[in-house]
Amino acid sequence: MIVVEGVDADRFKVAVSPLAELAASLHVLTEHAHHPEHAGWAAETIRTAPPPFRSGLRRFAPLWTALRWRAFYPPTALNAFSLDQFAELTAYTCVSGYRGFDFSRLLHDPAQATALRQAASRLPAPHLRLAEDLLNDAEKLRADTDTFLNLCKEVFFNDLWSDVEPTLTRAAHLLRRRLANEGPAAALVSLSPSSAQLATTSKGPTRVIFDKVHHAVISPARTPVLLIPTRYGAPHLLAKNEPRLPPVVHFPVEAPGVSVTLARSRLLALTDPSRARLCRLIARQAMTTADLAERLSMTRPQVSRHLRVLRELGLVRVERNGRYVHYGLDLEAVERIGRDVATALQH
Repeated sequence: MIVVEGVDADRFKVAVSPLAELAASLHVLTEHAHHPEHAGWAAETIRTAPPPFRSGLRRFAPLWTALRWRAFYPPTALNAFSLDQFAELTAYTCVSGYRGFDFSRLLHDPAQATALRQAASRLPAPHLRLAEDLLNDAEKLRADTDTFLNLCKEVFFNDLWSDVEPTLTRAAHLLRRRLANEGPAAALVSLSPSSAQLATTSKGPTRVIFDKVHHAVISPARTPVLLIPTRYGAPHLLAKNEPRLPPVVHFPVEAPGVSVTLARSRLLALTDPSRARLCRLIARQAMTTADLAERLSMTRPQVSRHLRVLRELGLVRVERNGRYVHYGLDLEAVERIGRDVATALQH
């Protein structure tokens, strides 16, 4: 939730970040099943990469899988953080979350170290291994991380960045114009039209709400918000709101066209037996309401109600032929349901 009431556009800074895009591309390399459009690139990159890169990809995976490492976002240099800050931010990625954890004194408080080990042990193996590396020698882990990120540039990222940077620069420019011309609320909703809504009620301030799994409130009036476009991060929209650091929204250049609610509604619409029978008929050929009513032993108003639901969900196309109106199933939309559900659940 981003509170926008009384907030001007100057409370939002739009920036292009190579390190943030590196994080997104590393996520694709590790979780390429989530990003089928980049799966071929990911497989070829890993196949041709040297062994140190492949081992680093496994070792440091918690930094860009479920919880994106805050050190990937401005301030972008690892040496911009003290060793205690580095340890705190890295510990949160090792446990994939912030809720219920305090790692602000991790290197000095045995109780925090124990909490880190216990939480990381409940996650896949790389999380605990990285946590142990952090606790055993945080300075060495920071140096190793820096070495791996530099290796990424040599192996694949220099070429990837030269290709994607113009796209991100254009997206940043468009967002700055939208902030200036339309205001923060419209600009924020445009980052993810399918999963963002503008809330204006008498019970609270005007705010933009993104449909995310976690809950957080960002107030630009107190702390400016950094908006960063990504290509390889799509379909994810990430909101970073760590304590004592400026909030960041890492948004896809091409926002997903379906929300969790719409994907769920489409699935539910097809579970109705009568509606499923109707869809089976119009999947073969377009038909009129009268034809469908006769074949389904239903009244025309009943058929019309089912068709209206399917049309509102974008699953039915309408063809007008003279004085007749034919309804056909949009097979492409139906084929996308599985992919849309996967995209919506990741957003």
